[in-house]
Amino acid sequence: MAGRIAQGGLRRYVRAMKDPATLEICIEVCKGAFTKRRPDGSVDFVSPLPSPFAYGSVLGSLAEDGDPEDALVVGVTPELGSTVIFPVWGRVRFVDAGVDDHKWVTGPRSPTELEWRHIERFFRFYAVAKRVLYLLRRASGPTSFEGVERHAPPSG
Repeated sequence: MAGRIAQGGLRRYVRAMKDPATLEICIEVCKGAFTKRRPDGSVDFVSPLPSPFAYGSVLGSLAEDGDPEDALVVGVTPELGSTVIFPVWGRVRFVDAGVDDHKWVTGPRSPTELEWRHIERFFRFYAVAKRVLYLLRRASGPTSFEGVERHAPPSG
């Protein structure tokens, strides 16, 4: 689904994306990278810590902030710009400048307990770093990490 969604259609689309079994993701941040880019390629954020996982946009999706939905890829290290399809294992609940900006957790297998803890630790830190960035940019709205939802393994 590219482009804009007709008014009312976004609400229906978001409901349909609530719990997908798999997602197709374009990798925008490689594991170990420091720079997060916007969908147009411009720099959004430079982290003082490397990303502990690959990160990208869900193809054919639209999040509440108007950008494609975000997804983490755990358990493998896909190349920058590659497209991958993986099962969904959970969701990071995140609010960015007052807008829900949740991130899907995907990968070839369910994250280990240690990987879940790394995800939680990273997003606690990320929320603090984003709040500092927004203070410098004089942006408004709360930014917070609200926890991780773990999904049951796909059946079949």
